[in-house]
Amino acid sequence: MTLQQLKYMITVAERGSITDAARELYISQPSLSGAIKEVEKEAKITIFNRCRAGVALTTEGMEFLGYARQVVQQMELLESKYIDNQPQKQRFCVSSQHYTFGANAFVELVQQFGQERYEFILNETQTHQIIEDVRNRFCDLGILYLCKNNESILKKIFEENNLEFHELFTAAPHVFLRREHPLANKKRIKLSDLTPYPRLCFVQGNYESANFSEELFSNETAEKSIKISDRAAIVNFMIGLDGYTISSGIFPKYLHGDSIISVPLDEDEVMRIGYILNKDRELSELGKIYIDALLQYKSDRK
Repeated sequence: MTLQQLKYMITVAERGSITDAARELYISQPSLSGAIKEVEKEAKITIFNRCRAGVALTTEGMEFLGYARQVVQQMELLESKYIDNQPQKQRFCVSSQHYTFGANAFVELVQQFGQERYEFILNETQTHQIIEDVRNRFCDLGILYLCKNNESILKKIFEENNLEFHELFTAAPHVFLRREHPLANKKRIKLSDLTPYPRLCFVQGNYESANFSEELFSNETAEKSIKISDRAAIVNFMIGLDGYTISSGIFPKYLHGDSIISVPLDEDEVMRIGYILNKDRELSELGKIYIDALLQYKSDRK
């Protein structure tokens, strides 16, 4: 198989359509379909499943694309340095649960170590997608947490996908809410105190279960529940609807002034925040720098 064919595969996967990918690549649809068949025949696997909506990667195809991206990226680095005579283009990608401290650590990484040419990616996404992104080598590492409720299931999934979890720090659960919330003056909050108020959770798509939830105690029944996909929206709902969410208690004040506070949750649980990495892959230099930036936020815990 050729480098050009690998680029074709990546474009088809990103577009989810052979027609759209052919248009972007300026080749005919039959030519692109033929290239896909040639690669699948040579690799002896099915990379794409065809359907009415377009194409979708198979499980084997996801793994294949992970390696294909690495090959293409390395070739681009070689071309930049030795053919185009340009400085090496840095690439660093993190898939993460929705953590404000994670986003800010990423900003610090780019500010301090971004060269003239770089491609940095922060993908705040669903828990299962983080695992897929690391397994398929789309990203360098994934940021998530373990707790008593999800640890056995997630560790089993990590093992099945050749991934390792590396703990960074632990954090006691806190309730995030607006400063003027009726519960804001409490020194500690119990789960029963939260019953009258809307619980705010991040959408997990096809994996809506406590094992993949970003919020602790998501298996507890809530009379009022709002699921969202955007981190900024969760803050708006806290302020406008007296909503709450349960997380780590790490929330840099300068991001939203004093409008959002965190109060310790009076329950027996702890969040073990860390990163996942392929077992056969070492943490890159940029990865080490990013992890060091994350560790600075340990002092923001309540």
